[in-house]
Amino acid sequence: MSSPNCYLVLEDNTILPGHAFGAKAPVDGEVVFQTGMVGYPESMTDRSYRAQILVLTYPLIGNYGVPDEKELDEHGLPVNFEWFEGITVAALVVGEVCESPSHWRAKQTLSQWMEGHGVPGISGIDTRALTKKIRENGSILGRIVYEKPTNFGSLTFADPNLRNLVAECSVKEPRVFNATGTPRICAIDCGLKLNQIKCFVSRGARVDLVPWNYPLKEEEFDGLFISNGPGDPVVCKDTVTQIQRVLKNGKKPIFGICLGHQLLATAIGCKTYKMKYGNRGHNLPCVHNGTGRCFMTSQNHGFAVDSNTLPAEWEPLFTNANDNTNEGIIHTSKPYFSVQFHPEHTAGPEDLELLFDIFLDAVKQKSLTGDVSLRQNLINRLTYQPKYDTIPEKRPRKVLILGSGGLSIGQAGEFDYSGAQAIKAMKEEKIQTVLINPNIATVQTSKGLADKCYFLPLTPEYVEQVIQAERPNGVLLTFGGQTALNCGVELERAGVFEKYNVQILGTPIQSIIETEDRKIFADRVAEIGECVAPSEAVYSVEEALEAAKRLGYPVMARAAFSLGGLGSGFADNERELETLAHQALAHSSQLIIDKSLKGWKEVEYEVVRDAYDNCITVCNMENLDPLGIHTGESIVVAPSQTLSNKEYNMLRSTALKVIRHFGVVGECNIQYALNPHSEEYYIIEVNARLSRSSALASKATGYPLAYVAAKLALGVSLPSIKNSVTGVTTACFEPSLDYCVVKIPRWDLAKFIRVSKNIGSSMKSVGEVMAIGRNFEEAFQKALRMVDGGVNGFDPDQHPLCKEELTEPTDKRPFVLAAALKANYGVEELHQLTKIDRWFLNKMKHIIEFHNSLEETGNPLSGAQILQAKQIGFSDKQIAEAIKSTELAVRKQRQELGLKPFVKQIDTVAGEWPAATNYLYHTYNANEHDLEFPGGFTIVVGSGVYRIGSSVEFDWCAVGCLRELRNLGKPTIMINYNPETVSTDYDMCDRLYFEEISFEVVMDVYEMENSEGIILSMGGQLPNNIAMDLHRQQAKVLGTSPESIDSAENRFKFSRMLDRKGILQPRWKELTNLKSAIEFCEEVGYPCLVRPSYVLSGAAMNVAYSNQDLETYLNAASLVSKEHPVVISKFLTEAKEIDVDAVAADGEILCMAVSEHVENAGVHSGDATLVTPPQDLNHETLETIKRITRDLAALLDVTGPFNMQLIAKNNELKVIECNVRVSRSFPFVSKTLD
Repeated sequence: MSSPNCYLVLEDNTILPGHAFGAKAPVDGEVVFQTGMVGYPESMTDRSYRAQILVLTYPLIGNYGVPDEKELDEHGLPVNFEWFEGITVAALVVGEVCESPSHWRAKQTLSQWMEGHGVPGISGIDTRALTKKIRENGSILGRIVYEKPTNFGSLTFADPNLRNLVAECSVKEPRVFNATGTPRICAIDCGLKLNQIKCFVSRGARVDLVPWNYPLKEEEFDGLFISNGPGDPVVCKDTVTQIQRVLKNGKKPIFGICLGHQLLATAIGCKTYKMKYGNRGHNLPCVHNGTGRCFMTSQNHGFAVDSNTLPAEWEPLFTNANDNTNEGIIHTSKPYFSVQFHPEHTAGPEDLELLFDIFLDAVKQKSLTGDVSLRQNLINRLTYQPKYDTIPEKRPRKVLILGSGGLSIGQAGEFDYSGAQAIKAMKEEKIQTVLINPNIATVQTSKGLADKCYFLPLTPEYVEQVIQAERPNGVLLTFGGQTALNCGVELERAGVFEKYNVQILGTPIQSIIETEDRKIFADRVAEIGECVAPSEAVYSVEEALEAAKRLGYPVMARAAFSLGGLGSGFADNERELETLAHQALAHSSQLIIDKSLKGWKEVEYEVVRDAYDNCITVCNMENLDPLGIHTGESIVVAPSQTLSNKEYNMLRSTALKVIRHFGVVGECNIQYALNPHSEEYYIIEVNARLSRSSALASKATGYPLAYVAAKLALGVSLPSIKNSVTGVTTACFEPSLDYCVVKIPRWDLAKFIRVSKNIGSSMKSVGEVMAIGRNFEEAFQKALRMVDGGVNGFDPDQHPLCKEELTEPTDKRPFVLAAALKANYGVEELHQLTKIDRWFLNKMKHIIEFHNSLEETGNPLSGAQILQAKQIGFSDKQIAEAIKSTELAVRKQRQELGLKPFVKQIDTVAGEWPAATNYLYHTYNANEHDLEFPGGFTIVVGSGVYRIGSSVEFDWCAVGCLRELRNLGKPTIMINYNPETVSTDYDMCDRLYFEEISFEVVMDVYEMENSEGIILSMGGQLPNNIAMDLHRQQAKVLGTSPESIDSAENRFKFSRMLDRKGILQPRWKELTNLKSAIEFCEEVGYPCLVRPSYVLSGAAMNVAYSNQDLETYLNAASLVSKEHPVVISKFLTEAKEIDVDAVAADGEILCMAVSEHVENAGVHSGDATLVTPPQDLNHETLETIKRITRDLAALLDVTGPFNMQLIAKNNELKVIECNVRVSRSFPFVSKTLD
């Protein structure tokens, strides 16, 4: 990063250093912000921003470049911009500007476009901090300069609001558009946006655009339109006089937008005022006063109308649901109305474009039939009659909730989170809850949540028995994944719900069936003019070739009714298809030919709708991997990075249309395929239930989807629910993000022998992580480290380069890309091989180029280099490896330079509203913290990503720990990064850090928060792995001391300690070399067990039956535990295994539970069937177990939980291992023995 070469100076003497882009031109203006995440070309050509320095809160700007300036529509209007003369903002302020945009419409970069128009920009600014400053000051003047100012006294700032900005930007002569159209609309140009003209001419009208002070002649027009514009309405006295003349004659309908609304209000005698926080975004909720429905609107204004000063016969038309300011006025009988928001959008949501229809109808009717009430016409258009089956006739007193049962691949802890949220929502509404879920390890089955909990299988027979016993009068089916849904559909078909008079709450079951059945789904979607990916079913090779002609190559051919894609593949021409068809028809009589959308972008939206048809999209996400890889297997980025405003809102509007059509009530997810070279798209599928994506969207935006969906199922309206993050705004809004979120799945394919490592259209991942940063590189590198602690980030040396893995992706694809970039593959070549968008590839290239420069520079680095490394997501350890130093040395240098991460909040509103949120992340792309650090918090470290051997059980332990600390009155901090868990729900703790569980991050949080101490024993293996590192840096670890943890984890130390105490164990030896290992095994006799240290759930643990086995397994084990010893011990066959879970304080046992394995020893305790209390252990054995447990607790001086495994054979008990942390069986024994 070069040193700053540009400064934003504010009138309160703040100086913000940054980097210049665009033109180099000093400029003054009023500094304002805009929270929309897309639409910068539209905003920058909107004349309402005249003389304003525009701050964009979304940190990554310019990703899709700037489209063609010369492209005009049939009326001679620019297609992509809001005015003829180019950019109207004074300057642009951003976090990061993109120099290599990627979009099929892009003709130039944002910087080139601005340079061409003489408009300066400044990047590298903490736009969140600046937004908060503007928010608190109301409005603030600023200037962009290129030399750091030294003397503030001499600086004067010109206030543009004192000028007549409307007169400056209005047209000088009248202009006509669509000259032959009818009716004739006279549009007063106060700074109009071109889409207003487009909305009229596309509906057949003629528009006469006239200057702001033009003398109006009523015989020349049929209706009067007053446009938006910049500045204070008080300045436009001439316009007001003209409006008053038309009102007085009372013959012509009038419609105003934004400034036009304020001018109409002034003309009838209302007062206007300057607001403290202007409304500037794409997500502002407005409630229609006639019907109570709420719509998303695009806004940009700093003045408002005081509705208390409305004269008789006028009434408010819309009200802002967040700050209750006026958003529109209407005459009770005459066709006069205006709105404060932008129904013509661009940029922003298209929800209320129909206001143009309402106005034109009034104009036409006026000329045809005389008078009509425009007010009533609008009410009729916006009224929605709720369907009979979506609102409960009366509030249920008792609701049955179906959980998701045992965790499986593709359905993990996200349903524990959604079910727990549903229970919380029901409790708030004072409704009793009955939960059925046999998964004992979940948080939702804990005491104090549901009123009753049944640990029963989720099958129709058992559920019916519960309904019979409990007699609930409502049931929720969408909170337990596919398991609950399928069970619910079966019960409905069998008539069970009807028999016991149980009402299905939320989305009607018919809608669920329609979205699940592909054929019905395609037909239903076609009814509203949308389409799913085209495909045809054929029965012969000839038919296949005909179908492919109609669909267009490339096509995908797949045999129907075959498992795992048997006989399927892609064909680029007739010859390939013929071969494929012959093969496939050998397996099945029917062949399905699909249009191949391989390489298209996959985009998804999370949609929420209530029973009264209020409908919003909470989050949109873009898959980094193109179509063809299941969304659960993809790296996903939120919000989308490469969609323009047009694409974003086209897909958003379609989502709302589809969800309304299916009548979904609650939460729903819609997936699209989008052509990367045009605006063509297909709907892939709709999930009318909570899914893994919705858990991710909840955590990515801070919007509690499951909680809101449960409330909506009861018939509560969306605008009446509060946004739980800000506490003041409504939940009927679309979150605005000022950060970037990256989700990466975790696979554990290495644990399965002979399983294909390829990823594709079926889901194999067992968990996922979510990382947050202020740029893509920062979030992406964090996420890669979260998935696997052994990875340093986007590391080119992690995996060898293999060209096949670029085209046929595996679970290691990111590292193959890193290796390819290091081997000088170009972005274009990689794009052709992987079809990953060039924008993402350029970001990856940026990381690798920096990695290379670190290796070249070597030790020591300058402060600027370390800062830049941290800003693009390098960890201390990663920097150390590149420069051949150590993590601690880098950390020390970083701290001496004062380089620490800044703590930012996730507040759902991009800083536009004050929010007391405790949902936090670290970033180096900032210059101030969002909150204070009072100290006194206790840190609980979570379990991280779900993997095979560590999943929801550890989350249950962490949540239990947080709850107990809360009961003791101790403030808590949770550190975890798994979006599927209850522990990452922000109301579980006092502060939630969505961050890595690594020595660097935990230590940073500990020091910054001045914490009381760290609890590591609740999160399974991952936190234990950093115990010694934290201890060596004098961090206070609460519970068992890190030395004791090390004595138990380090196999060599542990075995030696048992020998000293005389506790029996299988014969063992520490591995030093292969020769002595073979000698030991031959002496004790095979089979022998090979065991590495500090591993979870038996990674690389193997039973060797021969010298050859031994050699293979030792290599594997030494790979897994490089820094820790590998121990070999005698493997006892046909022995009984016993598990002990206990809690001790200072080495004294407080309570313990013994479980026995049904299977013989040798089955890992996580895979074994456990019975507690034990059934065939005699009294004498139990006493010996208790004695050994007591001895071990004292030896290790345990404080907190621990777990021990013993083996019993020939009346001898031997200790296998001891874990000084909670184990997988902890929730099981706790709930059983309660």
